[in-house]
Amino acid sequence: MTTPGADGGTAVSRLRRAAGVPPVPRVTMPPRLWLVAGVLALACAAVVASLSIGATGAGLGSWLLLAGGGAVSEQTRLVLLEIRLPRTVLGVLAGASLASAGAIMQGLFRNPLADPALIGVSPGAALAVVALIALGDGPLAPVIHLLGQWALPAAALAGGLSATLLLYTVATREGMTSIATLLLAGIALAAFAGAGTGLLIYAANDRQLRDLTFWSLGSLSGATWPGIAAALPFFAVPFALLPFLARPLNALLLGEAEAWHLGVAVERVKRLAMLAVACAVATSVSLTGVIGFIGVVVPHLIRLAAGPDHRLLLPASALLGAALLVGADVLARIVVAPAELPIGIVTALLGAPFFLWLLLRARPEAV
Repeated sequence: MTTPGADGGTAVSRLRRAAGVPPVPRVTMPPRLWLVAGVLALACAAVVASLSIGATGAGLGSWLLLAGGGAVSEQTRLVLLEIRLPRTVLGVLAGASLASAGAIMQGLFRNPLADPALIGVSPGAALAVVALIALGDGPLAPVIHLLGQWALPAAALAGGLSATLLLYTVATREGMTSIATLLLAGIALAAFAGAGTGLLIYAANDRQLRDLTFWSLGSLSGATWPGIAAALPFFAVPFALLPFLARPLNALLLGEAEAWHLGVAVERVKRLAMLAVACAVATSVSLTGVIGFIGVVVPHLIRLAAGPDHRLLLPASALLGAALLVGADVLARIVVAPAELPIGIVTALLGAPFFLWLLLRARPEAV
């Protein structure tokens, strides 16, 4: 047995030094890598839980049996491969997209409480979907007949991207996009879209109101492989742009003039950021409905833990967003089993108290 020496070492280490043997270097992981490893492990745990937990009783053992080529019933195979797996994949993609969009918006506006809805994506998508549902038995019936099951996702995507394009046009003058105008125009557009949504809801019948309520609360239950395949190109846009936005967003934290002096193409960064956020949020809303707080809470958690460096903030937010949304979906499935709670309720119950805590924490102390 080795005993500690007076110099803090051990007998073995003293003998190694006396013999001229160099000390064995101690391998340590940088704190940032610990954070990434932690959120990655959390995301993996949420994925395993999502794949293993459900009302049918098929769990992790069924997955192991299926992966090993064992015999499982056709019902179990259907539940695992056609219901749980696409649902989990959609949760990962949507959660990562919403959280990344939130981190980009907070960097662009230089405000840790900024939300992706500020550029009109969510209000525009909601207005388009409500119009399709409320007018689906009348003027928009041909659209539903033409698109079938793709009608709602297509409407949400078109509404969100159109709102973002309109907002960008309003806020841009002589090739310069004003962040302040973008914010104010976004507030006005959200109010207008909310008013239009309210009018359509007022005119809707009982069946349409039920459909609107279910969609507005958000859910991953409609995940299908064809839907995910169709959305993958739009999900790929923000993820492909993240590496090119990290350093410019770091420079923008100093201010637009300072970023320009550092060689950052500020206007191009704004356009790329808005494109990434629009594709991320519109695609997520089109498949899951409106899910709040992911884009606000997740980036702020990472920022509190690791600081504002977007080289770490963007990928870590994506991982934690995926973990949080998939975990919320698991809770939505088991809280009122065998029924299912809308996932928007779960994220609001988790996010609202944290958001209030942020506001109280930011409040200046009384003199």
